[in-house]
Order: sequence, then structure tokens, then C-alpha cells
Amino acid sequence: MSGIAELLVEPDRLAAELDRADPPVLLDVRWRLTGPPGRDDHAAGHLPGAVFVDLDTELCGRPGAAGRHPLPDPAALQAALRAAGVRAGHPVVVYDGGDGMSAARAWWTLRWAGHRPVRVLHGGFPAWVAAGLPVDTAPPAPTPGDVTVTPGALPVLDAGQAARLAAAEDAVLLDVRAAPRYRGENEPVDPVAGHVPGAVNLPAPEYVTQGRFPTAEALRARFAEAGVRGDAPVGAYCGSGVTAAQAVLALHLAGRPDAALYVGSWSGWVADPDRPVAIGDAAGR
Repeated sequence: MSGIAELLVEPDRLAAELDRADPPVLLDVRWRLTGPPGRDDHAAGHLPGAVFVDLDTELCGRPGAAGRHPLPDPAALQAALRAAGVRAGHPVVVYDGGDGMSAARAWWTLRWAGHRPVRVLHGGFPAWVAAGLPVDTAPPAPTPGDVTVTPGALPVLDAGQAARLAAAEDAVLLDVRAAPRYRGENEPVDPVAGHVPGAVNLPAPEYVTQGRFPTAEALRARFAEAGVRGDAPVGAYCGSGVTAAQAVLALHLAGRPDAALYVGSWSGWVADPDRPVAIGDAAGR
């Protein structure tokens, strides 16, 4: 499941699907790292029938030693998805406020949980509004779903695996944070600045623009410049596994569905003071 049409959906196509007798389930996962919660945005206006699912409390576990957005408890995730109306084998579309990050993490989480038919609304809520499509404020009343969460359908890296991937000459661990954070010049969120030794910096804006992806060919070319070539192992991390999930989605679009996510990311890495920290630019590959 790596074709663009199986991963992304444009607003007009989604609108046509919503007119069908059995439309896809819509999940509104708008989220901000700081600022008002996405639930307020949902109440002010959402796609018709969309159910709000909270990234912090329903799609991720509690912050701690595993990072700020660790893997969710499978039973808790299953309960949240069923409450939102997610049914076994039935299509799901997730959307966010337009940057594509929380939608990508929701996409990744559902895929990791074994639910394959899930797509991201390309451009998110702003693209839907810009297309002149209807917005609703009525609270949704989803019929409870019957999805079963089966973890492990997408590859995950722990800290040790991330370190080995970064150190290997025939593999690439991508750090998709902004370059100053990678170099350790500043760290606005986590207590330690720097990067995983051996990781290669590829800031997210270099492969996605305001939540919209270029062609598969353009993605492959940009990832190749960062060292992602052939079938060599590749993984990605960021601050807490949200932006990196978007990188994994981009890698899927580029034909690399084997790309792994270091869910703990930098927030999980620095939770252990014994882990090494690199500062400055790494040697190119």
C-alpha cells in the first residue's frame, strides 16, 4: 500500500466518496505543539461527520522515558478508535490543520495498529475549505466500530536500534528537525540539544511544503541526496515522533514502505543521560 492514491486523498475526491452509501470514517486530528487544543477547532467547524480524536491522549501513550509521544496502549487505542466509529477493513481518512504532521502520525498509528485502509486528506482542513466544500458544527454521533488493534504492522525503532541504524554505513537514520536543533544550537522543547550520533539531517520543509507533498520522483530524488538509496535500511526521528511520522509517510510515497519510525525520537533519546549526544554538522554521506 504505497501508491499515492492509497495514501493521500484530495478534497474533491473525498467529497465524492462522502456522498456514497457507505462513506469513509473521518477523523479530525487537529493538534498544536503549543496553543489551544484541536478540540476547539473541531467544535468551531469540521468536515461533515468527522469525529475528533486527540493525538496526545488517544493516539499516543503518556509522556515519559519513552518520549513525549510514545506508542499508545493497544487496548486504549482500540477503545478510542471504536468510539470514533472505526470498523474493521473500512476506509478511514484523517485530517489536520494543514501542516500534515498530526494527520501523518494518525495515519502511521492506524497502520501500525494493523488498519491498512487509511489515507491523509492532502492539505488538511484548509484545503477542504479552500475548495468551497461544506463545514459542519454539529457534534458527530458515530456508530461504534469493531476495529481490532494488532500492533506491529509498521516497523518501529527503539533507542538501541536507532543508534545501530545511525552508525551503519549501509543505512540512514534521518533527523527531520530544523537544522539549528540538529546541530545543537538551540533546543526549544527538550532538555538537551544535539542529535543522535551518525544521524543525517533532512529538515521536513525540504520534502513537504505546508502539508503538501511533491511527486514520488521528487521525493525519491531528495531522499537519495540524503543517502536513502536502493533498499538500504532507513528510519526517521524528530522531537517526539510526530514530524518523523510525516517523513515515514513521504518515504512510503517514494516507494519505501519499509521505513521505520523511531517513536521516542529525541525526547526519548535524551531521557537517558548515558546516551551519547552529537553537536554540529555530521559528515555527509
